[in-house]
Amino acid sequence: MKRSSNLALLIGCMTGVLLTITFGACNPGYSAETSAGGDATVPVHAFTLNDIDGNPLGLDTFTGKVLLLVNTASMCGNTPQYEGLQTLYEQYRERGLEILAFPANNFGKQEPGTNEEIKSFCYTKYALEFPLFSKISVKGEDMHPLYHYLTTQSPFPGEIEWNFQKFLVNREGEIIARYRPGLKPLSAQIVQDIERALDKS
Repeated sequence: MKRSSNLALLIGCMTGVLLTITFGACNPGYSAETSAGGDATVPVHAFTLNDIDGNPLGLDTFTGKVLLLVNTASMCGNTPQYEGLQTLYEQYRERGLEILAFPANNFGKQEPGTNEEIKSFCYTKYALEFPLFSKISVKGEDMHPLYHYLTTQSPFPGEIEWNFQKFLVNREGEIIARYRPGLKPLSAQIVQDIERALDKS
């Protein structure tokens, strides 16, 4: 009897694993990291942050747009990704893509400057044209509410791992994908997901 119970338990566990793998492979929202549930009913548009000049900017300004949210830093090995982000923006902004950059000093103290210094660096070195926000915290006790939502309540929870973690948001303000920091903006994976999101009205 005990052997039969163990066998049934093993079969149940294997079935669950197979279902998880199959669902993840078929769902485009799993393109980078597996979703672990969460509250997808709260749109990103509900949050307000200060832009790089200190002016409040509600993310509802971007309602109807596809968004790529990125926590950034000026002195990181991933900093050259700014170039790829700008290229993405140039290529897809007419179709409705917005890239929102949130400088943060949480990892390796790689964003130590003031907002003015960050703005000068980004606009001078990379000629950025997409929105740049004031420096925030994306981890720890002083985490901004937006990132508290992204990491604990969105369909893709989990602490921000490093600079240039990316979240893709559909036109309704729902998180539909999360990408690891090292995945470059022009990777086929990100481009395909953006195009798919833009094609949906």
